[in-house]
Amino acid sequence: MKEIIITIGVLMGMTSTPDDKIILNETINNIQDMKEWMIEDRNNGVISPEYADYYIQWLNESEVKLIQITD
Repeated sequence: MKEIIITIGVLMGMTSTPDDKIILNETINNIQDMKEWMIEDRNNGVISPEYADYYIQWLNESEVKLIQITD
């Protein structure tokens, strides 16, 4: 989770160039993938629902913030 927060901080400090938009979009895609994996792990009993929901919440919030940056 710390890696996501650090990544967001770094991305927010960057200037907006076409390459930055590509990086932001790739990061959003990565977060969406991680959410899907976490949901599957929760549904398959790999991780407790409490932890999964916590991580999914943080991933959702990170995704929203990154989408706001790209708009």
